[in-house]
Amino acid sequence: MADRIRFTLNDRSVEIADLSPMTTVLDWLRDHRGLKGTKEGCAEGDCGACTVVLEHADGPDGKTTVEAMNSCIAMLGQIDGQSIRTVEGLTGRDGAPHPVQRAMMEADATQCGFCTPGFVMSAYAFAAGGEAPELDTIHEVLAGNLCRCTGYRPIVEAMKQVAGVPHEVPGRALPRPAMPARTRSASFDGTFFAPRSLAELVELRARHPQALLLAGATDLGLLASRARKPPAALIHLAHVPELAALDAGRDEIAIGAAVTYARAMPLLVEAFPALHAYLGRLGSRQIRTMGTIGGNVGNASPIGDMPPVLLALETRIRLVSVRGARELPLEEFFLDYRKTVLAPDEVIESLILPRPRPGEVFHCDKVSKRRDQDISTVAGAYRLRIEDGRIKDARLAFGGLAAIPKRARAAEAALLKTGFAAASAALPGDFKPLDDWRGTAAYRLEVAANLLRRLEMRVANPGQPVEVEAL
Repeated sequence: MADRIRFTLNDRSVEIADLSPMTTVLDWLRDHRGLKGTKEGCAEGDCGACTVVLEHADGPDGKTTVEAMNSCIAMLGQIDGQSIRTVEGLTGRDGAPHPVQRAMMEADATQCGFCTPGFVMSAYAFAAGGEAPELDTIHEVLAGNLCRCTGYRPIVEAMKQVAGVPHEVPGRALPRPAMPARTRSASFDGTFFAPRSLAELVELRARHPQALLLAGATDLGLLASRARKPPAALIHLAHVPELAALDAGRDEIAIGAAVTYARAMPLLVEAFPALHAYLGRLGSRQIRTMGTIGGNVGNASPIGDMPPVLLALETRIRLVSVRGARELPLEEFFLDYRKTVLAPDEVIESLILPRPRPGEVFHCDKVSKRRDQDISTVAGAYRLRIEDGRIKDARLAFGGLAAIPKRARAAEAALLKTGFAAASAALPGDFKPLDDWRGTAAYRLEVAANLLRRLEMRVANPGQPVEVEAL
């Protein structure tokens, strides 16, 4: 007998049976629950009109953590055991608007109104986080919400007003219903498997080698939303303790394959400050609430943002199956376009990154057609070891220049032997890019060469912002 999907919606318990677990949360909210405030704009997690929030009661110091997420690409099976809130759930029991909604009204921050509920929910999550109303932060918060009427100035003003506003809904101070904790694997409709242990996960993987592995659904969710052709079977990884673990060791950082960007970012930015700006351009906050680094690697896209970073940082990947575990350098994981060494019965358990060593510097860059919410045309990451003013070791990795993310070994050798100019000149020996609508092969190589010029200037002037022409 199939399990029922259970979660909390706007402070009330919900139980779902006889509905596909691959139904998108957005479709269920609108078509089965009649909550029309959450809108469909793009159906692929870009525009933010579908924004709802996840509320976790196990945040730091016992406080509730509130995270914005895209409901258009999230599936019902993913939110089993979770607590979500929609714009309708902000209204007080007396019908009064939430302070965030009031701020939007008072700032005249709505025009046609289609996008407004999504902005309200992003503002609600921002207020709950207690962040300072700095302009750069506000723009980063709103990067995942699109206003087609271009009315951003009053929205930004409203965001300034709501900073630090208590997120609790007035008149709804009742205890949130407790969700019964699952202690075993769940199976929804016989197509959506949610294991609760590593042993159960690898057994499921061995029995269902054709099932797709679901981490955050920022990619697979498109099959259910935009394509309307959900997979035949999914194995959800989020509840396996080993895959959800984040270990900040003294010498290494281990990131479970199901750890979201939102969870990993503080630790990664602390260890590698250059990632602050880079990760701030990786999707949006809604995407980073759902997306995982393990999923970005397993997807094996040549233009994924994280693989070049992980390659430059000398990352190892740990794979597990019923046959046991194996660990290998990440650069040995990628074989060809969308092909990896992952066996049909294997899953990615974790990624292990060495912390910076004395004398090492790390930088990274992303070049894309848009600053926010865009896939990279070229992504570069570079780790150098410098002793007595000389570069003794270099790892240069790029995405967007080949069928796989890869190191520029000829450029590395040229850099160590002759210098940055030689490294730039050696790039055509490492990569043979394709022409596509994001950029021609010549453009991509020129960008990569300019990024190495930028790296040279960074090394020569540490701590100083560097601008390079033709990026």
